[in-house]
Amino acid sequence: MASLAGTTISIASRPWHSLQAAKELSSLKSISFSSIKKSFPAIRLQPASSRLQICCAAKSDTLEKVLKIVRKQLAVPEGTAVIAESKFSELGADSLDTVEIVMGLEEAFGISVEEESAQKIITVQDAADLIQELVEAKSC
Repeated sequence: MASLAGTTISIASRPWHSLQAAKELSSLKSISFSSIKKSFPAIRLQPASSRLQICCAAKSDTLEKVLKIVRKQLAVPEGTAVIAESKFSELGADSLDTVEIVMGLEEAFGISVEEESAQKIITVQDAADLIQELVEAKSC
């Protein structure tokens, strides 16, 4: 039986072999992997039930479509970087902007996002992952 413990472990997608791990391994909350160019698995540890859950992060085409919608909705100036890790608040979005982004995503992907799920969206990657999950659930 394998177990993981620690504060944070992250793997950056720039050099595929880059690994940063916390020295104190005592209370691991999550492990996440992200990549802008390829679909990459995400692993989350559920502290309440101590279950390991593996899910797939958004595909690159989904992420690119979400990035395009976010740029358009927020009228992000040309040359301003908007990446998967960009927080909506850092891009100048208020709660109304976030609602409009979610509505734009619903329309573009032909899905419906529950209010509870929409409130958990903080970054562009969060939005893309949620959209990917909903699109896959819709096609099953």
